[in-house]
Amino acid sequence: MSVSWIVNATISALLLPPLNLILLCALGLCLRRRWPRCGLALSVVALIVLTVFSTRMGASLFVDPLEKMNPPLLSAKTAGAQAIVVLGGGRISNAPEYGGQDIPVATALQRLRYAAKLQRETGLPLLVSGGQPDGAPESEAAGMARVLEDDFFVPVKWQEEMSNNTAENAQFSSQMLREAGVQRILLVTDAIHMQRAKIAFQQAGLQVVPAATIFTSAGRVTLSDFLPASLHLTSYALREWLGLAWYWLRHRNPVS
Repeated sequence: MSVSWIVNATISALLLPPLNLILLCALGLCLRRRWPRCGLALSVVALIVLTVFSTRMGASLFVDPLEKMNPPLLSAKTAGAQAIVVLGGGRISNAPEYGGQDIPVATALQRLRYAAKLQRETGLPLLVSGGQPDGAPESEAAGMARVLEDDFFVPVKWQEEMSNNTAENAQFSSQMLREAGVQRILLVTDAIHMQRAKIAFQQAGLQVVPAATIFTSAGRVTLSDFLPASLHLTSYALREWLGLAWYWLRHRNPVS
């Protein structure tokens, strides 16, 4: 298991909901003995924010601006790309219904489905990117390639199996592609993740045509969107905002 992956996962857990808000609420409880009003107010605010962030409408405050940075691709055929790159998005390990194989999580599967659609439309060679940051015996790229070839009947030309994060996805994939003479790519990932992924691949020297999928902000608004359900979207979007901030701090002048 990658040490950098463990460190990043730990830092993310501390900075993102729900743990950061749980810790803030606990701090408020601790402060109540000396400063009752301040401690109570801190705990109440943490719980209110936790409740709002658990709704789809609360998550939209962070999700919508990210998704609007890269609108849906209108025409893959006229994009002038030379290859398609699809990024791994996690996996379910030891899936019993697949004989104990690792399988892509739902988000990663939707990325693969869209990549397969683009490949059929364009005929472009396809690269899958994802290593073994969780210490699994098989890379994410290998599992992704298996799904594309066996389930979507789409050939995979390259498998990038060394990366542990988005920056390494870009670094190692760009090396493989440049060796093959590829300079311009269709980049497939979900819309929330696209801006950070695009910057990483541009910093690695490739021309990027964003091919985003999973636009959650385009969904119809229903009553359930105002009810607490899950923190997944909020945490995911906030992680991307933190990642963009980190890129800005490192490069000061990120590629737009």
